[in-house]
Formats: sequence, structure tokens, C-alpha cells
Amino acid sequence: MLAAERRDYLLGVLTEEGKIVAKDIAERLGLSDDSVRRDLRELAAEGLCQRVYGGALPASPAIADYATRRQVAPASKQKVATAAAGLIRPGSTVILDGGTTTLALAQALPANLDCTVITHSPTIATALVEHPTAEVFLLGGKIFKHSAVACGSAAVEAAQQISADLCLLGVTGVHPEAGLTTGDPDEAAMKRALAARSADTYILASTEKIGAASRYRVLPWEEISGLITDAPPANPVITQLAQHGTNIVAA
Repeated sequence: MLAAERRDYLLGVLTEEGKIVAKDIAERLGLSDDSVRRDLRELAAEGLCQRVYGGALPASPAIADYATRRQVAPASKQKVATAAAGLIRPGSTVILDGGTTTLALAQALPANLDCTVITHSPTIATALVEHPTAEVFLLGGKIFKHSAVACGSAAVEAAQQISADLCLLGVTGVHPEAGLTTGDPDEAAMKRALAARSADTYILASTEKIGAASRYRVLPWEEISGLITDAPPANPVITQLAQHGTNIVAA
């Protein structure tokens, strides 16, 4: 089998089965494990898969730059945002992560909702400037331009001084085995710092993030209160997560 044919075959397996186990593929094709791993490295370098121990998973489309991500599945994100807004109670304090789904959430907050919003995203804070009853606190630090959020030691230290009733986090990948992931280690650390300061943490995940993975893990499943998604209940990933006890909030 030519290299181009192997590439197409691997991408087909990734689409149909949702993952690649290098050892199994090597046996199917009569290749060495090293040959398959080399092919996976090349695909990963092109952003076509996310390598994990023993194989690969679908790469998340949410690792693109911020402007590009705003154009990805806006209707799906709006559904998730609307469902998440319903969790915010009058008088409560909520931490809003950065990202395009949380931006949709900020814009979806009812005008008469009296609440306190804490965020490390200048974009989220700006979106809420005109909100008549939401009090907004912006956490400072070095701006990570890819996601338009403050990250790094100063931002983490600022997060450690707050507390909230609810934290709503975005991720780039949701997978039963790879977990809840994102594409940058500092951003992952900031998300953990925010979640640690809240009584409840929910993950916002539009359909395109379900079954995908990025490089850095954010939180283990047992540390979240639920997953808000518009992915259908029959989605194999959603079914598996529900069977393992994850609270799925349908958007």
C-alpha cells in the first residue's frame, strides 16, 4: 500500500471508528507499528488527528484561531449557550471562561438577570458592559491572543482570590478516554484554577467537540457537575459518558 493510500485509510478509520489503535492497524495492513506511528505523526503535524498513547483520536476543530472559531457551528454554540444561561440564578456569582461559546452565553443572558460575572476574558467583559444588571469583574494577566483570555501566573493568582456558585468552562475536546482537553498548557491550568473556585463546574461543548481531543487535559470527569451539549443522546460518546455517570444536560 502506497503512503497516500495508507493516509486515506487512516483518515477513513478515524472518521468511521472515532479512534485509531496503532497496533490493530499494523496487524490489518501487515505493517510494523513504527510505520503506522510515523504515518500518525505526519497526520498530527497537519492537524488531522491528535496523537495519544497507542494511537490517535480526531483533532478538535476548536483549536483554530479565535476569529476562525467564531465561524464554526454558531447555531450549535447558541443552543449550548442558551441552555447554560438557564443555570445562572438571580443573585448568584458565576465564572465565565473565555471562548466563542461563552461569548454567545454572555450575549444570551436575560437583560433582567441580576448576577455577578467573573471572567478572565476581555471579550466576555466587553460583551457585558451594556448589560443593565450584571456586575462584572475582570481578572488580569498576560493575554493569550489565540483565545483572547488572560493566562499565566498573575491570572492564576487572581483566580485564587475569588469564589463563585457556578463555573462555566469551554474546552476543545470531549472524549471518554482522553477526557476534557484544550490546546494550550497555560490555558488548561487557568481553567483548572477557575473551576477550583466554584461550587459547581459545567462544561460547554457544542457537537463538533464531542469525540475530539486536544493535547492538554483540563479536568477529570469526577470534578465536573455536568456536560452541556447539543450532541444527540444517541451519539456513541454521549451514550458512553452517560453510562459512566456523567450528568448530560441537553441543549
